[in-house]
Amino acid sequence: MTIISRDSNPTGDISPAFQADLDLAAKYSCHGPRYTSYPTAPQFRQDFPRGEYLEWQAQDGDHKRAPLSLYVHLPFCHDICYYCGCNKIVTRKKGVATQYLKRLETEIKLQSELVGSRRPVTQMHWGGGTPTYLDNAEITELMHMLASHFRLVDKNYREYSIEIDPRTIQPATIALLKGIGFNRISLGIQDFDPLVQKAVNRIQPFSEIASLVKAIRTHDFRSLSFDLIYGLPYQDRQTMAETLRKVIDLRPDRIACYNYAHLPERFSSQRSIDRLTLPEPEEKLVLQQLISTTLQEAGYFFIGMDHYVLPQDELALAQNEGRLQRNFQGYSLHMADDLLGLGVSAISQMGDFYLQNERDLERYYQRLADNQLPIVRGCKVDREDTLRRYIIMSLISDLYLDIGECDRQFGIDFNTCFSKELQSLSPLELDGLVQMSPQKISVTSAGRPFLRNICMPFDAYLQDHKGDEPPPSYSTTV
Repeated sequence: MTIISRDSNPTGDISPAFQADLDLAAKYSCHGPRYTSYPTAPQFRQDFPRGEYLEWQAQDGDHKRAPLSLYVHLPFCHDICYYCGCNKIVTRKKGVATQYLKRLETEIKLQSELVGSRRPVTQMHWGGGTPTYLDNAEITELMHMLASHFRLVDKNYREYSIEIDPRTIQPATIALLKGIGFNRISLGIQDFDPLVQKAVNRIQPFSEIASLVKAIRTHDFRSLSFDLIYGLPYQDRQTMAETLRKVIDLRPDRIACYNYAHLPERFSSQRSIDRLTLPEPEEKLVLQQLISTTLQEAGYFFIGMDHYVLPQDELALAQNEGRLQRNFQGYSLHMADDLLGLGVSAISQMGDFYLQNERDLERYYQRLADNQLPIVRGCKVDREDTLRRYIIMSLISDLYLDIGECDRQFGIDFNTCFSKELQSLSPLELDGLVQMSPQKISVTSAGRPFLRNICMPFDAYLQDHKGDEPPPSYSTTV
């Protein structure tokens, strides 16, 4: 089976250069966080200082006028996708969306009164679940709720995005989404191979996706993203190469390629997947390298952490200008410091606080029926957390850390304070994944697939687990 790469040879054997990449991936493959936040979600506690958070929000200040990002979690799905590890509810019962919107409206009202209703919402994202589980009338109703309690903006710079299950949407809904203000769409593709789709219970023929993409392009959305997953049952080099060929033919602006984590003990739906049909770890590494090489040869720019974008995409430009950020939705432009999560299980980042809503739907409903905020877990970021978050997010977003700037911002001597962490990075430097000097840590092109490994030495919680849950089960880093 031929490996597509610059170093492939006519016999189809893996070239020495490609094998060297695989050896590095095998060497550094371990389990670790994806760093959509720091501290990461397993560190959230039920006994976090809720009173301090409410007291801070009760005070007037710049945080009452600063730009705001909104995340809305819509948990329902019509069908189960066996690989899924999201917080979702699979149901076709009539009326569930109506009931959810009723409770969600209560939360929207309570939160707008707390965080400030006049803050410009520069970014908004609807995720799930399946946001397009809602019908057109319900989608319109929800946007009206948000506009009634928050200051949605009608500016070209805004980023209003929505995740779509292609099986749940018609062209008329695409027109509606553009009409009510969305300008970015993310499609859950995962894989185009029919056998793989059947094995994960997500049948969506390429022809239907192509028609949907055409409709999205017709309505002039600012960007289109595809989500892919590697490591699914029956995937191999040939099927992945064919999926990538079809993806490149459709030319989405952004592509996220996630490593499937098989954790059936945590996610019951994954028990429907036959473990023996999954690619072996070595084959997963080949698939990851195949994806990276193929997409980059097709003109995509690898910004890091499984994300590829066209060179003219705003994420690529933002990374070059230091305006890229990473949060619970992945990479995005840094347009607001505060992120407010709405809906069951949603996570917020507000000032020095992380907060998470109730994960159980009935308990979420009960809290709102009692006119209470559904926040049940969280943490307050201390000075050490803020410092380490700055380091980790700089490496993930900017691909470098300016040590002098870090010293100035935090009043430290970085090279003394983090001598142990720098020593832990020495093997990665020897392997060409980072470059280090007293003034700077830089991630090399070869190091971009290993960003999680590069950040992990700076994560104090990996060696000192705390929280009200057992130690977390993370996905593999490569």
